[in-house]
Amino acid sequence: MAMVMGAIMLAGCASVPSPKEYRNPVLTGFHADPSVCRSGSDYYLVTSSFEYFPGVPVYHSRDLVHWRQVGHALTRESQLPLKGQKASKGIFAPTIRCHAGTFYMITSNIDNGGDFYVTTKDPAGEWSEPTWIKQKEWSMDPSLFFDDDGKVYYTRHGGGRNGGVYQAEIDLATGKLSEEPRLIWSGTGGIWPEGPHLYKVGGTYYLLISEGGTSYGHMLTVARSKSPWGPFEANPANPILTHKSQPELPLQAVGHADLVQTDAGTWWTVLLGIRPVARNHHIGRETLLAPVTWDANGWPVVNGNQPLQLSMTVTGLPASSPWPRERVRDDFDATRLGLQWVHLRGPATALWSVTERPGMLRLKGSVHTLNDVATPAFVARRQEHFRVRAATEVTFDPTAEGQVAGLVLRQNEENHYELRVTGAGARRVELVTRVGGVTKIVATQTIEAGPTTLQVEAFEDRYEFSVRSRAGTTRAVGSAPTQPMSSEKAGGFTGVYFGMYASGPQPMPPADFAWFDYEPLDE
Repeated sequence: MAMVMGAIMLAGCASVPSPKEYRNPVLTGFHADPSVCRSGSDYYLVTSSFEYFPGVPVYHSRDLVHWRQVGHALTRESQLPLKGQKASKGIFAPTIRCHAGTFYMITSNIDNGGDFYVTTKDPAGEWSEPTWIKQKEWSMDPSLFFDDDGKVYYTRHGGGRNGGVYQAEIDLATGKLSEEPRLIWSGTGGIWPEGPHLYKVGGTYYLLISEGGTSYGHMLTVARSKSPWGPFEANPANPILTHKSQPELPLQAVGHADLVQTDAGTWWTVLLGIRPVARNHHIGRETLLAPVTWDANGWPVVNGNQPLQLSMTVTGLPASSPWPRERVRDDFDATRLGLQWVHLRGPATALWSVTERPGMLRLKGSVHTLNDVATPAFVARRQEHFRVRAATEVTFDPTAEGQVAGLVLRQNEENHYELRVTGAGARRVELVTRVGGVTKIVATQTIEAGPTTLQVEAFEDRYEFSVRSRAGTTRAVGSAPTQPMSSEKAGGFTGVYFGMYASGPQPMPPADFAWFDYEPLDE
């Protein structure tokens, strides 16, 4: 395996390749804080996961454009203690690196343990138990750099809003730091100088960070030094990328970047951005891709100093290598859930099963609801498209009032929508909105006995909910706006999840979901 993010040299291409077009984002929906590494001709990428379990999804690509999920780095409660962590807490900003055949993923469990790393030989397989990094001060956004003299550096943000980048040598066998991390650069004056990554290119150390906060003022800045300890000289052209004060651009809040070099010598960066709708974004911070070159003075240049666009025409990408299209329908016919499905704050193994009734996802609702900072009976996946149809068929016969099961759209504890089956004896479907902590039943319809199909069609500005009877008749139930689910209105760092849910007074009958459809309509 090739070590990529250590002591790498500038390289060029032997010939000028043909231009290629790709679309940004390359990972749509909530895929924030991307980090990337190369092993030979394979690329691996990780993103933040916050309060969701399993944590830190792992993606694989051969061309930097087409990605498919191959696993999670954190799949066990011993790796990922999330109990009691509110929405948008938990796992922040992972970094992935490959060195001497071993993959390292380092991240922060922001309210429960701090910084730690896990390792593996196979990023699609199981990762190790965590090695926790002991230090006196609060930190986040950790990164690792493997120097060519064998030293390894641990680099992270510290000091909060007006802090800076701190660093120490680390012994990866034990997680022990050589000293308390010390300040090496405070950035250029923007708030939240965070997301640091250290590289060595042509014998020079480059420190890439983000400033301005992870919203509309986001920007990339870079500094360099002949020593990993500095002093670091800021690029006079900083910021090397920002879309702030350019509200007309379709991509906003660009930043939190990581560099990678292809085996052909070209350079690229993955970074996050948002696609706001009327200055609100609800499906999350997404992963973008941009070309990087080096100017005559040895500074990195992102996309020729031009803003990033939804459609990018570039040279130097690896040969296109798309993956098979994801199936619209999950029939729950496997013995384990697919990699797209997650839970809240834990594996919830006592609350769901795909084996108790083969061919069904069975949810065993508890007293915990989506309003609680808890682990309810909840299985969901990211909303990755503005225009999409999601639907599920549920068989559920409540025996007491307050027992509910159905389709849910979740942003956080205070903001979510439910299209749910309820009613002991006389069953009904309710459309329930929770906005800013206020819950309302906005529509209700009686339904017949037996399986019920619940559906939502998503638009940029609204969700339209419907129910289909066993006879095949579809009836509209109501609609709800997307804006209350946006980070601008709801707060937080994640995006909307579509999924299935059950809750209510005990004892409660199971809710059996025969299938779940996720059908993009904007491709």
